[in-house]
Amino acid sequence: MSATATTDALPTRWVPRIGLLSAIGLVLVAFVLFWLGVNLAKEPAAFASTFLDGLTLGLVYGLVALGYSLVYGILELINFAHGDVFMLGSAISFGVATNWFSLHDTNSIGKLIPALLGTLVVATVVCASLNVTFEFVAYRPLRSAPRLAPLITAIGMSFFLQNVGLRFIGSAPVSVPNILSHNSVFVIGGHEYRWYQLIVGLSTLPVLVGLVYLVQRTRQGKAMRATAQDQDAAAMMGINVNRTISFTFLIAGALAGVAGLLYAIYTTNIAYDQGFTLGLIAFTAAVLGGIGNLPGAVLGAVLIGLIQQFNEGLSWHSPGSDWTQSIVFSILILILVFRPEGLLGERTPEGG
Repeated sequence: MSATATTDALPTRWVPRIGLLSAIGLVLVAFVLFWLGVNLAKEPAAFASTFLDGLTLGLVYGLVALGYSLVYGILELINFAHGDVFMLGSAISFGVATNWFSLHDTNSIGKLIPALLGTLVVATVVCASLNVTFEFVAYRPLRSAPRLAPLITAIGMSFFLQNVGLRFIGSAPVSVPNILSHNSVFVIGGHEYRWYQLIVGLSTLPVLVGLVYLVQRTRQGKAMRATAQDQDAAAMMGINVNRTISFTFLIAGALAGVAGLLYAIYTTNIAYDQGFTLGLIAFTAAVLGGIGNLPGAVLGAVLIGLIQQFNEGLSWHSPGSDWTQSIVFSILILILVFRPEGLLGERTPEGG
């Protein structure tokens, strides 16, 4: 046997190769982790408090992000009007809570609970009905059109709803009564975590768990997943595709109503343009986690909420609140460059 043949027969050692973009991504992640570590070491109490605030905010973002993921998973449509449906959910919740149930800064438990439940029902029903109507009127006729047509229609619906919000809310932000207790649950190094934050955060968890159960375990959820994979094959198997898509928009609209109520309670103010900004943030969260992936949307939303609060709440070399939106949308660009399928998404080939 020759020396060449002997050399060729030896097993080659696999050496991992890291491309330039991957190296840049690793450096950015390492820099962020270093920055967080220094802030944790310098002010552990402030870090813990900021972490809890970001977790709560991220869970609220998660409800909006789930609406984007649901619709995209079925139709591969980025429903930009979803954020504005969320805005109307906040406006409707404010009007119902103050005008119908006369909620104010101090309410008894016996009055508060049924009033909040009534407000929640009205907000979810109205937002769900709006979403289903938009799907029937604006999106269904364009289902066979090029993808650009429904996307432009969604943007047009977004501007329409913004003007509706401007008409009923006005150009200036409106304050919402502090209807939940602002007393402290606990204090970490002088930083308070209040009851309204805990209630808002805990309220989102049953909604998220129920939605995952609906999609993964129920017959309607199986129809949704089958429609997402292949509408023609789903129709051949006896699934009513139109009804399944309308049901998806119904659930997404209901989620927007729930998120609108919780966000109004959490921030104690509403504005006609909040749906545009928060809609883009929620869309970024959905892309970060893997758009079309429900747990990924929640994970992405929590990460965005933490990033926002860390940027605004940590003191050591923090860019400050003026840079929050720039940082969030820079993350969107970086995710699309380095991992377009998101953290929990899977890369799939484009259909012909």
